[in-house]
Amino acid sequence: MTNDELFSLKDKVALITGGSGDIGMAIATAYAQAGAHIALNGRSAAKLEARCAAFAGLPVRVEVFPADVSEVATARKLAHEVIAAFGRVDILVNCAGINYRKPILEFTEAEYEEIMAVHVRAAFFLSQAVAPFMIAQGGGKIIHIGSATIRAGLADVSVYGIAKAGLDALTRSMAVEWAEHNIQVNCLAPGFLMTELTREGLWGHERRSKWLLERIPMRRPGLPEEIAGVALLLASRASSYLTGQTIYVDGGFFAGSKW
Repeated sequence: MTNDELFSLKDKVALITGGSGDIGMAIATAYAQAGAHIALNGRSAAKLEARCAAFAGLPVRVEVFPADVSEVATARKLAHEVIAAFGRVDILVNCAGINYRKPILEFTEAEYEEIMAVHVRAAFFLSQAVAPFMIAQGGGKIIHIGSATIRAGLADVSVYGIAKAGLDALTRSMAVEWAEHNIQVNCLAPGFLMTELTREGLWGHERRSKWLLERIPMRRPGLPEEIAGVALLLASRASSYLTGQTIYVDGGFFAGSKW
């Protein structure tokens, strides 16, 4: 098998939640360029439709599925809608996300529940809904989008960190349970990226950005497209013996820093 064949996603179907965000869109673009058909999910139909222009000229099918996957019934309905539209799902990327930056003492119950629902509940029940179809078709790939906050304890992102750590644990459990069905489950954990969601609250915050740039050996934020290559690896035949892992794409943040 050639390298092109190893990394090809030709005629695969990828369902990507959080598809209107920068990370979800970078992954969707990489998959489409590798030949995958795309089922793009997000809460806003208008934002999803606006993103579709990026796929112009590619010989793949792209459809949008606006839905709030934090609701269990909606997540299950989404899985069936994508199967009805495409006939299969080969790749599921759980990329839906939300965050509130505030101290633990100021968090409300509603904010806590929303973050946990969007990250953990959505990933659990959407994966649960998609897995039977993957089992029936002989296998598949599930990729949870984690975060550096799985390992790094940082102020003002406590609940986000809890939710992402939940995805880290869920990755291993799903990988063990579904390995016999040829389903590989992994977690891709970006470091500190420059995105629409982080531009102001993180990189626009003088103290936080200074602290990070001193500790990231590459001395810059990552870009969404810089995680797309690893996302492609995890979706392709090149990772057929890779499962249950959390892979950090963090510019060396967890490797250490200079004195």
